[in-house]
Amino acid sequence: MTKKALLVGINDYAPVGAGGPDLRGCVNDVRDMANTLNVLGIVPATPGTMQILTDARATRVAILNGFKWLIKGAKKGDVLVFYYSGHGSQVADTSGDELDGKDETICPHDYATAGMIKDDDFRALLAGLPAGVNLDIILDSCHSGTGTRELAVMAAAPEELSVAYRYVEPPIDWGFFLDANPSLPVRGILMPGGTGGARDAVVVPGLNHVLWAGCRDNQTSGEGLIDGVVRGFFTYHFCKVLRGAGVSITRRRLDAQVTANLKSSGQTPQLEGTSASIAEKVFT
Repeated sequence: MTKKALLVGINDYAPVGAGGPDLRGCVNDVRDMANTLNVLGIVPATPGTMQILTDARATRVAILNGFKWLIKGAKKGDVLVFYYSGHGSQVADTSGDELDGKDETICPHDYATAGMIKDDDFRALLAGLPAGVNLDIILDSCHSGTGTRELAVMAAAPEELSVAYRYVEPPIDWGFFLDANPSLPVRGILMPGGTGGARDAVVVPGLNHVLWAGCRDNQTSGEGLIDGVVRGFFTYHFCKVLRGAGVSITRRRLDAQVTANLKSSGQTPQLEGTSASIAEKVFT
């Protein structure tokens, strides 16, 4: 059985240094996730089993190549983890495969010049994943456009109370078409059938991976000071609950506990998978 993980965290968006839509907690998130996976024996922290991409190294090409490395040669029973902490966004769907007319994206370091990574890109890579591979995709990023309206309000708050939202506006050549259709519902990246609103873990028959999202499709994922360190709220509670419970906890139970812990932050995580994978013990 192979165990592998690709962990991506981006604080510093291009250009390198001050100037991009930078964040502060994403590299800390990657460290927390790497330590958690290693301590619990889910994925050993060795160069051959765990790849970490942060800041300027987390380019569009590097992330996609890393994802190909993650799933290459995958077979039934393997444990694979893709984790991303950074900005999320949306662009207009040009392929016609989205009911809401939008492709959800994650934003690599060089998204402004190289482009974002769409849900379509991930689906194409996952199309050939063999049955029985245990792939968990964990995203601590925003999937809706509401976050930018809240940033100005939070900017004046003291540092210990301030919250940064992990959403970045798409370029005008992509974003204009979203603004022209404000009535379209939003949906999370790699979340087929999502419609928003409060709900339990979503069963998606035939889904060949498990998706953990830091917030619902109509919410934003935030980061802020926790014990003196800037972290993503979802990642912090995900790792805290998992380390406390160990790998005997089921995905459904882990999701429920993280959801309860996140209530005060105003975001609700989302878990999607088959009925069997949601009921299984985590990372099995």
